[in-house]
Amino acid sequence: MPDSKIWVSQLNARREIRSPFPKTTVRFYDTTLRDGEQTVGVVFSPQQKLEIACKLDQLGVSRIEAGFPRVSPEDAKAIELIRTANLSAEVWGFSRAAREDLRELLRLQLCASVVEAPTSDLKLQAYGMSRDDVLKRVVDAVCYARQNGIRVAFFAVDGTRSDLDFLRQIYLAALEAGASEIVVADTLGACGPEAAEFLVSQVCIWIGAGVPVHWHGHNDFGLATACAVAAVRGGATWIQGTMNGMGERAGNADIAEIALALRCLYEVPVALDLGKTPEVSELVARAAGYTLDAWKPLVGENLFVRESGAVASQFHLPEAIEPYSSELVNARRKIVLGKKSGLDSLDWKCKELGLSVPAERRGRILAEVKKRATLKRRVLTNQEFLEIVTELAPSKTP
Repeated sequence: MPDSKIWVSQLNARREIRSPFPKTTVRFYDTTLRDGEQTVGVVFSPQQKLEIACKLDQLGVSRIEAGFPRVSPEDAKAIELIRTANLSAEVWGFSRAAREDLRELLRLQLCASVVEAPTSDLKLQAYGMSRDDVLKRVVDAVCYARQNGIRVAFFAVDGTRSDLDFLRQIYLAALEAGASEIVVADTLGACGPEAAEFLVSQVCIWIGAGVPVHWHGHNDFGLATACAVAAVRGGATWIQGTMNGMGERAGNADIAEIALALRCLYEVPVALDLGKTPEVSELVARAAGYTLDAWKPLVGENLFVRESGAVASQFHLPEAIEPYSSELVNARRKIVLGKKSGLDSLDWKCKELGLSVPAERRGRILAEVKKRATLKRRVLTNQEFLEIVTELAPSKTP
């Protein structure tokens, strides 16, 4: 039965488009507190990280990467706070393929971690390492982690620009050493969706059924959400990303946008409560000290706000002007008045405010709305509109 809150194109339901997508639930591994904090100028305090982690847990995030404690005492403190907060989400750490990093995770009693190592020749050249060097480090680190009770997801840094034969070799070596999951990382956002799907499908063939595959993408070409969706189509069951897409350079994949696309466009089950996303998004933005674009998908303040008169004339039928219901993401629909408004906009606003305006005054009031909005270069507040009505139709004000 079609979802009554989703009004996307029926083309998405065509068999050749829909059939490759799995019906198993896609889960989210949130790295806002680690990779997201790499956004230039952003520093979360341990208490802020705890607050964010609690909200991510309520959102339905299955795993929370709490930080990189080896390089940050504050991350270690945050991990201690989060680990003892009795969250439903699993708390994960982050480690390079180095025993020293893993010892710090053990000290903090973390039982699961990403273990990363560079795999592209460009990254190896930058670090002054050979393929044999990194292979030995990965095997040693993963063995050490497993011997000490740490569950490992092996993360191949710059995997999408790695030689495929070597990538296959190091993934299989990590699994043999004791890793239980694999992360395909598009570290520089260097893949298009078709390449993301191809690589994930290849990795799934290499490692066989039963080993969970993650996708970790970045947004350097504005394709992070598309690539994550393609990765799911290729066989990934875990998506790594951040709230609001924050992160280095153009940011990480935005987990909420990906969940919205998977659910609404492809009917893929997702372990995320979309209705709670705006609240969590706002908290993260406030803690990080930045302002979200008003037109940002899912959480932008303008998504269900209408100024245009042509659109206001259709406001009574949400399906005509929106691809999904505001109820799905717990947002409020409203009309605002400005330069682009029309008589229908005026009527909606009057109804909202409980005003009765004579029909012969509507045109004059609308002209004044447009004039003042143009001078102010913004939409008018309700109070400013009330002042206009008081001036031009005083007998009909409340």
